[in-house]
Parts: sequence; structure tokens; C-alpha cells
Amino acid sequence: MNSTAVPAAEPSPAIEVSHATKVFGRRPREVVKRLRAGASREELRGLGTAAVIDAGFSVRPGEIFVVMGLSGSGKSTLIRMLNGLNPATEGSIKVFGSEIVGLDAEGLRALRRERMSMVFQHFALLPHRTVLDNVAYGLKLRGVGAEKRRERARGWLTRVGLEDWADSMPGELSGGMQQRVGIARALAADTDVLLMDEAFSALDPLIRREMQEQLVELQQELDKTIVFITHDLNEAMFLGDRIAVMRDGRIVQIGTPNEILTDPANDYVAQFVQDVDRARVLTAGDVMEPPRAVVFASAGPRTALRLMRDLQTSACFVTSAGRDLLGVVRDRDLLRQVREGGTDLTEVLRPTPSIVSRDQHIAELFELAVESQLPVAVTDGSNRLVGVVPRVTLLAALADLPPSTTEIPVIEPTLDVPAAAITEALETAPPGSGPPNAPDADHEREGADR
Repeated sequence: MNSTAVPAAEPSPAIEVSHATKVFGRRPREVVKRLRAGASREELRGLGTAAVIDAGFSVRPGEIFVVMGLSGSGKSTLIRMLNGLNPATEGSIKVFGSEIVGLDAEGLRALRRERMSMVFQHFALLPHRTVLDNVAYGLKLRGVGAEKRRERARGWLTRVGLEDWADSMPGELSGGMQQRVGIARALAADTDVLLMDEAFSALDPLIRREMQEQLVELQQELDKTIVFITHDLNEAMFLGDRIAVMRDGRIVQIGTPNEILTDPANDYVAQFVQDVDRARVLTAGDVMEPPRAVVFASAGPRTALRLMRDLQTSACFVTSAGRDLLGVVRDRDLLRQVREGGTDLTEVLRPTPSIVSRDQHIAELFELAVESQLPVAVTDGSNRLVGVVPRVTLLAALADLPPSTTEIPVIEPTLDVPAAAITEALETAPPGSGPPNAPDADHEREGADR
């Protein structure tokens, strides 16, 4: 009996926001009504301030969802709507399927204790409690026993590198250390969702980068659902699985960092992203191309040498029939092997000089590209060759030019030996090796994977 595979169902959203609006002021309902009728935010300032207007998005479990915008765009109001600190004037906000709009005070307290913890921009530590007690505070509110909560708090202080400061007071710590305490406190609470409101913006640039990297490292292990607010585009691009861009209370675009960067929804987003460090946003997977200089190991040296001559390159990749990357071969080695009558390509195989994964940022590829005779190889988790990144493609990506139309000169390596010497070797067979131009393996026709 035939059976059809059923695709795995998408997991239910951790957070689902629909038509959420927040108005501060004397007549919020009137403001909502007139916004629906087409009035602008500015026209209604006498009635109230529409901080968030008709917001709609969902956050997947385990995702870092970044909300980005300039001061006054509504992003901080939005994140406070998610845990009820700013009750929505209208709309729906669901956390793991449960509606929070309209929850009473006790319901909101339970939400913040058990489902959502928050890291604030200015740390919000309790100055009269030790670092350890600050980290354990959320557990105390949940009724966890003193010994157990202090043990868990010590564990999280160790994770963020502050185990030696457990008995210190917050005022004795630097800004970056205090923010680490705030993160440890939020993680110790072991809630499903972590809200972070401009959590790193008060820190010095170097400390800020360290905190971003530490958050990414922790997230890879913990797989928390994180909503992160920032006005810093590079921070958003570094942290976010997806990004929502806000302007004047409205969400104007939602997408991956690459989508936001390469396909902005309007002129505002385009201007917003024009100065972003593209090398730290685009990945090898974003810019890679199909490999051309590649042969199967079974194809033999003559096929590889002919391919190099045709492509005018001094080296090529060698893969198994299953596309596993085995290494590279060079024209000089192959020329000698052909002249000596050799037929086993693996005898002259060399290690691949530059291999990266799809998700490595192109900032990490430049040194590899300069040092390699071939484009940088991109492999999947099973060591299969899935693409290559030529140097010209790296330069085009930084210049925001399509590689097919860029005027940047191709600087890939050419042949190390004269093409005439290769042609002569291919047309002259050594004694006992068969007639000239004979294929050196049954697989010659499948050799060049273009």
C-alpha cells in the first residue's frame, strides 16, 4: 500500500501578537477608532500617544526575535506589552496559546514568575542584596527553598563567569558584570521566555560585544525563546534569527537579517541598513555559488587536468560519488602523474586548504580566500561539498553588487603550468597507458560537476 509522508507540523508559536495597539493618554479608545479611520499618529497627539499601532507577529519557540527601531519607535512599549507591564489598549497577545490581554493582577504576576523573565537596560539589581541573592530572587518569589535556590544561583553565576563575586554587593561590580548578574537572574528563574529591553546598550563597545557573544553561546545550549529590543542595527543583525523593524509605532518589516539587508521593504529600512557591517551579517551560505572546479575521485588525473585547462585554474576539488569532499589536486602534480602513466587521482590528493560551514560570516572568509588557490569550500554537517565562495563574490557581497554584473576583476588563480604543456601531456600517452585521449576511467564523462 502506498503511503504519503506527512510533513512535520510547525510548532505552535511561543508568542503570538495580533492587532495589538497601545495608546497612552486621556482618550485611548477614541485614538484607536480614529487610527482605524486613517488618522495619523501625529494628528491624534491631543487625544493620546499611540505608542504601538496594530502590531502583529509571532515568535517561534527557541528563536531570538529582535525588535529594532530608533528612539520613539515604540519598541520598548511593545516588549512591555508582552508581559503586561503596559496593558494593550486593543488586540490579542498570547503566550504559549494563553491570552494575556485582560489578565488580572494575580494572573500577570504568575505569568512573570513562571513563563517570562526580563533583563532591563539599567540592570535593575537590588542594591541591598548580594550578587548571589539577586540571582536567586526570582526563585524566592516562586517559593523555592533557600538551599536549592542558592545552589541554582551559584550555578548560573559560574556560567556567566561571576562565581567569585557571589558575596559581593552590586555596587562593587562594573557595568558589564552587573548586566551578567541580570542575565543570570533571568536564566535562573528558568522561565520559557526571556525578554531583553536594550540589555546591552548601556555598556562600553568591547563589553557589549562580549555580552552579545555570551548570549549567543548560552542560547545555543539553552534554546530559550528570546525577544530582544535594540536600536543598534549591527547588534540586531548579530543576534537575531528574525528582526522586526519599527517606525512611528508600526512594524514596517519582519525578516531574517539577510532579508532585511538585501531586500528592504521601503526606503526607511534601506536607509536604516545602509551602514551595516555586511561582512558580519551575510554568511557563506548567503553568497556561495555552485562548485565548477570539482571532479569525482574515480574520474582520474586526465579528466581533472583537462577540467583545469578548460577553467584556467591551477587546482580543483575532489569528491566521492556522494559529494563527500576528499581534498584538492594541483595541475603540477597531475601533469607529472599523467606523464608517468598514473591513473589514481587519490595518489596526488592534498588537504583542502579552506573549508567553512554555511553559517560562518563572510568576515571570517577573507583571510582564507587570500591564502587558498581555490574558492573557499562550503560543506554541510556531513562534509559534503555544497558550494564555493570565490574571492570576487566576497568583494561583490561587500559592495552590494550582484556577482554577475559586478565590474570587480576576477582574481581567482590561473594555471601554474602552461596550457600547451597540459594539452601535450593529454595528447601523448606513455607506453602501456592506452591510446591518446583515452579516458583514464569509465567515469570521465561524469568528472566535471558544473
